[in-house]
Formats: sequence, C-alpha cells, structure tokens
Amino acid sequence: MALAVPGSAALSSAARAADADAAVNGGFESGLSPWTCTAGTTVTSPVHSGASALQATPQGSDNAQCAQTVSVRPNSQYTLAGWVRGSYVYLGASGTGTTDVSTWTQSAPDWQKLATTFTTGADTTKVTIYTHGWYGTGAYYADDVSLVGPGGGTTTQPPTVPTGLKTGTVTATSVALSWTPVTGATGYAVYRDGVKAAFTTGTSAAVSGLNPSTAYAFQVTATNDAGESARSATVTATTPARSDGGGNAELPAHALVGYLHASFANGSGYTRMADVPDSWDVIDLAFGEPTSVTSGDIRFNRCPVSECPNVESDADFKAAIKAKQAAGKKVLISIGGQNGQVQLTTTAARDAFVSSVSKIIDQYGLDGLDIDFEGHSLSLNTGDTDFKNPTTPVIVNLISALKTLKAKYGTKFVLTMAPETFFVQNGYQFYGSGKWGGQDPRCGAYLPVIHALRDDLTLLHVQDYNSGPIMGLDNQYHSMGGADFHIAMTDMLLTGFPVAGDAGNVFPPLRPDQVAIGMPASVNAGNGYVAPAEVTKTLDCLTKKTNCGSYPTHGTWPALRGLMTWSVNWDRFAGWEFQRTFDSYFG
Repeated sequence: MALAVPGSAALSSAARAADADAAVNGGFESGLSPWTCTAGTTVTSPVHSGASALQATPQGSDNAQCAQTVSVRPNSQYTLAGWVRGSYVYLGASGTGTTDVSTWTQSAPDWQKLATTFTTGADTTKVTIYTHGWYGTGAYYADDVSLVGPGGGTTTQPPTVPTGLKTGTVTATSVALSWTPVTGATGYAVYRDGVKAAFTTGTSAAVSGLNPSTAYAFQVTATNDAGESARSATVTATTPARSDGGGNAELPAHALVGYLHASFANGSGYTRMADVPDSWDVIDLAFGEPTSVTSGDIRFNRCPVSECPNVESDADFKAAIKAKQAAGKKVLISIGGQNGQVQLTTTAARDAFVSSVSKIIDQYGLDGLDIDFEGHSLSLNTGDTDFKNPTTPVIVNLISALKTLKAKYGTKFVLTMAPETFFVQNGYQFYGSGKWGGQDPRCGAYLPVIHALRDDLTLLHVQDYNSGPIMGLDNQYHSMGGADFHIAMTDMLLTGFPVAGDAGNVFPPLRPDQVAIGMPASVNAGNGYVAPAEVTKTLDCLTKKTNCGSYPTHGTWPALRGLMTWSVNWDRFAGWEFQRTFDSYFG
C-alpha cells in the first residue's frame, strides 16, 4: 500500500536525480583545495572514511576555520552535513540569502555527524560552508563534508563588458561611479588606475581613500561563475583641493612619531620634553587615563618625583612644549595605553570625554589627540556587522566625541590612532562576533572608527608589535620579527581589504600620507623588534618596490608618511638607534 504524503512531489525521482553534492573535496582526499583554512592541514589518522581528514588547531585569537564557497540555486533547500570529532566543533553556512545556519557539538571523542538545512534566497547563487573549532580548545577533526541539494547553475560565458560608466559626486577624497547593469552578471569589479579598488553586486560604487587635487582613471568589469569581462571604457575624475585643511596638519613629508613617557618611567628612565631630539616630529604624551572604565573622564597626571627624580616643573614642561611647537613639532595627548581602558558606553561618558580631553589640551597648549585604545576598550555588539554603519554605543560615541573635538579645534587639530593589529588587519578574516556568532567581538573593532574619521585622520600608525600571526592579502599568515610582517600589514592599509572576507564590503585604502608604521624602538620596548636593516627593507619595499622579499605588494607609495615607535624613552635607552635609522633613510 502506498501513502500519499502532502508535498511529496518535491521529492519525486526526477527531483532526487537533480540533487548533487555541491561541496568540493569534502573528504579532504586532495589536500585542502579549494578550502581556505586559517590553521588547518590534512592527516591520515584519524579519518572517518577514505585516506585523509582535516585537522585544524584553534589558537587564542583564531578559531581555525576552514571554508569554501560553492554554487547553489536560488529558492532551493540544501542539507549540509559532515563528520567531526573534538571539542566545540562547528559546521555551518553563511551567505544563504535567508537565515544563515550552524550546528555544533560540545564534545565528540569519536566521529559524530553534524547536519543542518537551509533554503537559499531568491537571488542567492553562492554560499560559504565552513567548519571551525573554538579559541584555544585544541585540535579538531572534520571529514566527509557534503552539501546536498539542486546542482548550482552553470554559466559558460563571462558577462559582456559594462557600458555607461560615469562619475557622480567627486570630493577631495572620493569619487562616486555608476554604470548600466549587465545581463547575467553577479557582481562588478571597479578598477582605479588599473588596480582593483572595489567589488560590488550593484551598479554603483564610491571609491574613497583618494588624494586631493589628483587625477584618477576608472574602469569597471562584470563577473559571474564563468569569469570576468573585459574592462569598460575609461572615465576620469580629478579630486578637488581640500577646503577644510584635511587631516595633514602641516606635518613634514616624512615624519617620525614617538611616545614620551610623561606620566611614568617604565624602566627606561624619564626623558624631559626639552631633551627630546629635533628628529621627532610628533610627540605623544603617554598617557591620559580615565577615572573609571566607563566614566569618560580623562585625567593626565605627570610623573611624580618619587618615580621620576629628574622630572621638570609644570612651567618648564609647558615652556618646552611651546619650544617644540615653535620648531614645527606637534605635541599630542595620547589616551588609553595598556592600562587605560576607555569605554564610552553612554552619551554622558561621551560628553565627559570631550570636556576632560579639551581641558588637558587647553591646559598644556597641545596640538591634538592620539587614540591608543587597547584591551577591551572597543568591541562590537552582536549583530553589528557593517563597519560603515556601526550601532554599538562605545563605537558610535567615540566617533561622535572625536568629530566634536575636531570641529571645536579646527583644521589644524592633529588626530592620530594607534590600534593593535587585532583591531584592524585581523578584520580581513573576522569582524566582531561574526554572522554566526562565537568570534571575539573585538575583532576589527577599530575599522568603523577609522572609516568614519578617515577625512579627519592625520595619521594611523598600527602597532605592528605584541601581535599574533595575521593573515595578509596573499592569504598567508605573517608573524612579527622581520620586514615581511610590516610590509604585509601596511600593504593592507594602503590597498584596502574585504572585511571578514566579504568582497562586497571593502574597507577602502587610506592615503599614504595618513599612514605610519608602528615598531618597537628596541628589544626592551616590546615583542616584534626588528633590526635597522629590516626597517630599511620595509621602507624600500613600500616606497620604492625594491627589496621586497616574498610578499607581493599591491602598489608603491613614496608618500608613506613615516614611522612610529614605542617609545622615545626606550630609544634613548638604546642609544637612539631607531631615530638614527629614520634620519639616515629620509635624510
């Protein structure tokens, strides 16, 4: 006897025959290709079936994700399944166009099957499937991953060349573009002076991070599963001069930035402001710190005589600042540091921040502000996934506070930032807690602040030290200790990068005059010190495209602003080696 089941037509033999496994190399029998893994390898034991399986080992800031993007059909149901073993192992799919899914096991001492289903959206033709572990929990294993459903549509020809490319609004740092849609295209790549600058699924884009008073040439291509079209006809645009003075703040073409231990000695000894050599163009007073984490009330207390016997008087300190400024130097108050956690969770804290920082600037006659928020000062709330439109209060309030300070002090106000790599370049892989949750919410948390203030930002000098391995644009991990790390990290800032791997959500490049490279002054100053020869290699590669080593940079930036170091005091302790390296290179 046969039973009629409602909806059984969807499971007819014809429909079943059309189902296929869209995952490629789900058994890891052919190595890792086409999977992209942050910390994975193939092993011959243990395996669920066949001869190989995936082994991936999470670290403190890396959940060891392996992922691949597969073709699917719109409005179709798929079943994702795989066999795993280990603790806190996840299997999921993102970019479904409906509700992204994941499933996990807390503990699987032997092989355990995970499975979940999803339905694709009306316009969805690709999804990303992934597996990952949990931070610092040890190795996990995966094998026989499958994605069963209607086979993804195939396209045999790339799209035709886009037409109708034209410019829209042109500002000192951005150009808006639009073009005519192309039948069969699933995305569009925008090229600036022959280099890919953006990717979008729509028919418009704004290319930012441009230099004022500069001519640019733009083209666009259309893409689909079969490839990329030829480039369109070229349109040109010339950015106007800045009307507001921008973020350059009258710095020399190449600047040396250093932190001065103004409120502590830190084993390196106290250096009086008047004794800082003329080579230092920007001097950051370390540090202004809050009265409590969430108060927003910042105080700057100079080093006491008990800790710094040679500390100068307030009058001499202020006089030395004026002398530096008369010589063309900039002196800033740096807020935060390792111990100064600042969380502007409320508008009251935001307003207290503006008021208290203004008081410090006015009291000492300073040129501006450096934001050195570390630790847990910045993180993203769950669901805050768009760096261009942040919603997390600590992010939104900080942006508002900095814009208020910039507006109060005008065009010559110097604004710099010194984030750690975890909060910036790590955003290439991870952003906040992620679409499926479980990531460190601090990942990439500086990106919305930098982006919102890019037209007001004088300098970004990321701390290329005290850092774990970070993936570069070559999709390889780079570690501290040599020129390669500095080259890869700086190339990301000057090229731009898709946030969390989303080609439709690109963090635009910064201008080279806005970027300095952060390095420790000596082996005593922090992990990641490099010898002068490695500093020279870094600068050669980025400004001349010579001496580059194995990392393929995406441009040449002779206008790179310069170097930042922690710190002036530690450099003095080490015989001014860092300063001499800068001076010998830039003359």
